[in-house]
Amino acid sequence: MFPTVPIIFVAVSEPMALGLVASMAKPGGNATGFTNLEPSVAGKWVELLKEIAPRVKRAAFMFNPETAPLIAPLFLPVAEAAASKFGVELIVVHVRTPADIDAAITKHGRELGGGLIVPPDTFTTANHKLVVEVAARNQLPAIAAFQYFAAAGALISYGPDVVDQFRRAASYVDRILRGEKPGDLPVQQPTKFELILNLKTAKALDLDVPLQLQQIADEVIE
Repeated sequence: MFPTVPIIFVAVSEPMALGLVASMAKPGGNATGFTNLEPSVAGKWVELLKEIAPRVKRAAFMFNPETAPLIAPLFLPVAEAAASKFGVELIVVHVRTPADIDAAITKHGRELGGGLIVPPDTFTTANHKLVVEVAARNQLPAIAAFQYFAAAGALISYGPDVVDQFRRAASYVDRILRGEKPGDLPVQQPTKFELILNLKTAKALDLDVPLQLQQIADEVIE
């Protein structure tokens, strides 16, 4: 659309799939920036959920495969490995409509030892208030990738600090203004992650959040 104007993107999930860059290391063209995908966090979701809600024996790994096609190949294997390590049965749940979200969470809420993991997905993001509402209704401890889930009432959020990516983008603006080409600047992955704990939700679920986690959390909601 703008073949000669330098473009720096932030919090883009799939720059190669979207055709913004030729490769992560050597973007080429006139665009570069910062991606918000880091598959290794999937293992941390399982670990945190189990640490704060030790009764969790099975966890629904919920996403829309059409709006988040990279979740299955990138995040799911990491989550499955962690689930095996921590004795959690990981159940992949595909949702495509708000009604699917309600039905899936309600189903898992009826089973003892249930939990919910919500990886980054534009569909669940758009419906995050519904996700949190149904999880609360069914007393299901939930962890998600983005801060606004915990702010809305999810038990935990852990994922890339998007604000930090905007700060880092300023350095690319400076380098381009000094003469460097966007296509020569590698697409960067997240380097800073934020942990948000919702103690109000933990109390409603009759869970005790370890003091050590509260001390290292970036934000504690009370």
